[in-house]
Amino acid sequence: MKYLEKVGLNARKAFEELKTIKHNKIKLVLKNYNTAILKNKKKIIKENLKDVKNVKRKHLVDRLILNDRRIDGIRHSINEIAKFKNPIGRVLEKWQRPNKLKIKKVSTPIGVVGVIYESRPNVTADVAALCLKSRNCSILRGGSESYNSNKLLANLFRESLDKNNINKNCVQFIEKKERKIVDSLLSKMSNYIDVIVPRGGKGLVEKVQKFSNIHVIGHLEGLCHIYVDKGANLAMAKKIIINAKMRRTSICGALETLLINEKELNSHGKIIIKSLISSGCEVRVDRKINKLFKNKLKKAKEIDWRTEYLDSKISIKTVKNVKDAVDHILKYGTMHTDSIITNNSKNAKIFLEGVNSSIAMHNVSTQFADGGEFGFGGEIGISTNKLPPRGPVGINQLTSYKYIVSGKGIIRP
Repeated sequence: MKYLEKVGLNARKAFEELKTIKHNKIKLVLKNYNTAILKNKKKIIKENLKDVKNVKRKHLVDRLILNDRRIDGIRHSINEIAKFKNPIGRVLEKWQRPNKLKIKKVSTPIGVVGVIYESRPNVTADVAALCLKSRNCSILRGGSESYNSNKLLANLFRESLDKNNINKNCVQFIEKKERKIVDSLLSKMSNYIDVIVPRGGKGLVEKVQKFSNIHVIGHLEGLCHIYVDKGANLAMAKKIIINAKMRRTSICGALETLLINEKELNSHGKIIIKSLISSGCEVRVDRKINKLFKNKLKKAKEIDWRTEYLDSKISIKTVKNVKDAVDHILKYGTMHTDSIITNNSKNAKIFLEGVNSSIAMHNVSTQFADGGEFGFGGEIGISTNKLPPRGPVGINQLTSYKYIVSGKGIIRP
């Protein structure tokens, strides 16, 4: 496809040019972009309203909306990203061998990052800023439901690059809406794109992981768990669980399955479940819990333990102990984010070491599964890959490395 080939060639050329750009100039681009967003706030909201009015999948509206508060959030992220030290050219390790061979491990950019995403316009700004800061070029393929918002945010970034005499193709937004574009990105762009990052629903990520012949960073589902241990502080547990489930139900860090120690069903379980119901959450429970509520609640089925609801719904199960909780997570979890609520340090250790999650938590809401909250400024996504990067992918995770070896005429005997 000629259109995509041109995009790919533009990205490779821009990447080569970007290697010579001083870090202070990159910081200036981000500063200018931040100012441009502020100046164009009304225009951004106007374009976003077009997207909101046209959206057909109503469950995407919460992710799609841009208002004053969310635009301020985007600007805050860009500001935080700008503050980071240059992540490229850092000496990560160095050592000298007995034969005087000197070896340094030095951070390098990855190259061209392709991002395929759905309804969140903030991804456009986050990805463009994170990639530029780490000396990578980005090719953005946003979803049709956020087309107008994405296009404007991408164009403002390109204008900021141009203003600083940097190749504006460091960031490219694919304006063609045809679905076959995604297929071609995955199957025909390996000469131009170094890594693909999918951000969206299960269907999108599944497709990318199945058909991409380019390395993929991403997660399929965020089926997050919280385990309430024996003797856990009730007030703390209630507060964390309501926040983890109900703060924003549509994000990948939202709680989907709650596990409760059987010894705490009467003291903790009843109160927590009643709190969830009064917060507007539909609960699906196992037989033991339902018995406590005189079988008036919805019974959880096998499929519920495997479901990422992204809605005001939760499945709740009784477990015998921390090891039982870990076994459940290993069976049904998606290696995203799982948390234990306990005052028992031994049980906390068993849980944190036992789960295979990319983010394991202790007495913390799963809603903190976010690059911004980790202090990364923002994130390009959350990775549940077993190989690095894992968890929130920020600036330092968008780098690779090379070994630089030097000596004075050393030869191998």
